[in-house]
Amino acid sequence: MFHQILDPLGSIAGDTLVALVPVAVLLFLLAVLRMSAWLAVIIGSAVTIALGILIWKAPVGDTFASYGLGAATGIWSVDWIVFWGVIIYNTLVATGAFSDFKGWLVRQATADIRVQTLLMAWSFGALMEGLVGFGYPWAVVAPILIALGVADLAAIRVAALANNAPVSFGALGAPIIGLAAVTGLPLMALSQSIGRIVAILALAPPWLLIYLVSGKRGIRTGWPLAIVGSLGYIAGQFPVAEWVGPYLPDITGAIVSFAAIFLLLKVWRPKEILGFGGRPLTEAEIRDHETGTSAAADDPHALAGPAGPARVVRSLIPFGILVVVVIAWTGPWSPLTKWVPFKPEVSFVGSLSGQVGSEAWKFAPAVAGTAILVSWLLIMAYLRPTMSHLGWVFRESFHQMWGALLVGPFIFGLAYVFNSSGMANSMANGFAKVGTVFIILAPVLGWIAVALSGSNTSSNAVFGHFQYTVGKLLGAPVLLFPSLNSIGAEVGKPVAPQTASVGVATTKFVRSEGQVIRYNMAWTLVMLAYLILIGCLYYFVFPAAMKL
Repeated sequence: MFHQILDPLGSIAGDTLVALVPVAVLLFLLAVLRMSAWLAVIIGSAVTIALGILIWKAPVGDTFASYGLGAATGIWSVDWIVFWGVIIYNTLVATGAFSDFKGWLVRQATADIRVQTLLMAWSFGALMEGLVGFGYPWAVVAPILIALGVADLAAIRVAALANNAPVSFGALGAPIIGLAAVTGLPLMALSQSIGRIVAILALAPPWLLIYLVSGKRGIRTGWPLAIVGSLGYIAGQFPVAEWVGPYLPDITGAIVSFAAIFLLLKVWRPKEILGFGGRPLTEAEIRDHETGTSAAADDPHALAGPAGPARVVRSLIPFGILVVVVIAWTGPWSPLTKWVPFKPEVSFVGSLSGQVGSEAWKFAPAVAGTAILVSWLLIMAYLRPTMSHLGWVFRESFHQMWGALLVGPFIFGLAYVFNSSGMANSMANGFAKVGTVFIILAPVLGWIAVALSGSNTSSNAVFGHFQYTVGKLLGAPVLLFPSLNSIGAEVGKPVAPQTASVGVATTKFVRSEGQVIRYNMAWTLVMLAYLILIGCLYYFVFPAAMKL
């Protein structure tokens, strides 16, 4: 069995810097050279494999086997989800249901871009993250915002930043479930600690979203929307994370947030109705919004005329089908996703723990992607698309998704080699030497890991156990560093290539992920700084909240 080498260069600083090379290569290719994500991760994979074999002396056979298992995980755990998610989206588009849904949301939201943004990017995006995750909320929310008049690139950024708070509880708690598996910490304890941090983190995004779509003017006259939007999500998310578990906080947070904003609009509305950029709307533009005209503009699949009650119900039922099937199929009460007929793996002795570890592919036929496939079949039976519709759906989906479908296996293969070769441990060992200052670096590691893997779940798998070990060595609250790793990955998702590939799939920025990542970078760093402050608050002021 391969024994990982912790210090291959005989220098902790040198080991750490060389281990950072794959991350640096990916970010350089995407952000500087503007390379497509699928090509960047192929090059990044080659660099990672070469470093693992030549510097960390990982066996060639084990290295390529590990890469293969990572690729299989990317296909089955990510691609299988996002492909059927986009198929559902395009089926709704082709049948006109999505256009009717957009029109209904616009009429419920009023014509004000601030209300529309909070309802769709913040609340609806959290619902989609909680059910599916993996960039799916971007792909659904961005086209809605674009139809409402938000510039394409700005719409993607708003959808991405709105997704910051919900990610750890995404895909029915998959990242937290993975974190519990690699750390050995109780699942409920991690749900509670992450929920406590997210409850503070979630105070900020609604203010940021309003600013991004309407500027300072929008904040000045629409601040109650930000307060109610944030507190509504927290009111639904926090109690469930604290007392139920990690499976449903995003879903309940989204539902309560929707309800809170709708109730606010019954008793208060902004004095002025603003469009994108903080521009007051004309009476004609407001009338267009109220009749749903703008929501269907330039949509070749929109049905004629504004949607009546029957068409509104028709547009809402598919989302209900998706919610019910995914929750029933993948919740903790269901045995379906737990059936694993076989689990090939590559084992090694970890350089930090001295214990046997492994990289594996769990082949579970009834994973969440299969649940989404079943949801699509039921939605299709309800909407009854024509053969012409279905032909368009699959052609359009493959056109939108082929780049993202390639990114999934390549990035997971890269992450598996990064971990199994010992590179991850060497990099973590260097960061651990800084002592108490590690409270600043803990979320940064999560940010780096998600930039490398594109997945919060993968970030937790790569660094979760290390964060737990460093916390014990430093005498920190045992839940804090693993939790900050997961939430650091949340705020890094807007610059993760795999997520960006999926998120742009329904926009004109397909295979232009580098431009999107550069555009998102500054605000992502602002959110990371905010998270570091929250981490310091729990480390120095409320450490008991992060202890078992």
